[in-house]
Amino acid sequence: MIRLDDVQIFVHTVDYGSFSEAARQLNIAPAHASASVQRLEKALDTRLFTRSTRSMQLSEAGERYLPHARVMIGALEQGEQALANGRVALSGPLRLSAPSDFGRNLLLPWLDEFQHLHPGLSLHVKMSDRAADLIRQPLDAVVRYGTLPDSSLLALKLVENNRRAVCAAPSYIERHGAPTRVDDLRRHNCLRYVWSEQIHERWRFSPPGGERTVAVTGNRISDDADAVRRWAIAGEGIVYKSRLDLIDDLQAGRLVELFPSEYCEPAPLHLICAHRAQLTPALNELHAFLRERCAALLASYPLGGIGAGFAN
Repeated sequence: MIRLDDVQIFVHTVDYGSFSEAARQLNIAPAHASASVQRLEKALDTRLFTRSTRSMQLSEAGERYLPHARVMIGALEQGEQALANGRVALSGPLRLSAPSDFGRNLLLPWLDEFQHLHPGLSLHVKMSDRAADLIRQPLDAVVRYGTLPDSSLLALKLVENNRRAVCAAPSYIERHGAPTRVDDLRRHNCLRYVWSEQIHERWRFSPPGGERTVAVTGNRISDDADAVRRWAIAGEGIVYKSRLDLIDDLQAGRLVELFPSEYCEPAPLHLICAHRAQLTPALNELHAFLRERCAALLASYPLGGIGAGFAN
């Protein structure tokens, strides 16, 4: 087996012209340097140096092997540097924007934990259900649901398999019954929210019979999706929003899924930067941290829904 320290001593011996000088540079005994090169030669089953009583020079095999040895040592040094960089404390401002419901109820406690791990960071957090402008606003990144129309932005996946969920409180179901078909939603009080100046009132589904869009109505609209979720918990109507935002309520029994999740609209979640140059070590760490938290949350409550007889 080839040892990297033997390769390193071989390269130093070539660079400094002798075992003694290579040993001095590496702060080891000359006999150690000589033994290391001999061990490497044995592992490679070839002579790397042509030796005489007065000189030592690379053999033909040594000439061929030297570039590969340098690549190995370079990779070792790069790996050590990467680890050293990872140990550098993260510091400075981290400016983020997130949707209201995800931001208040999931992101804020996760950011508490993240900042405790990296106390040198200062957090600037904006929560809004209006689409943030990464180019014009002083933001490092935004958390956003959905597919991005602007391909010039750098989108880092947080959750790919998230979907929306149609949910209502048990008290609402007790008073009004549960819809069994998507068309039944037209006869229910559907709680709607405004995203980026548009009311989310055309609910899309993909049941086995083909894609369906249902135009829903109701007596409550808000530009804050967190408020809409709270209305649903209070039994005021049916909500259709990211399942990730609703998992705590589903686990606690405050809300009930009405249709199978696989028929509901995809809602992937991304951490988005304006361009790759903006991807700092802090954002890389945050991306990995949030991916882990989102995956654990989704895994904590399996996909479901009471609409076993889902129909068009």
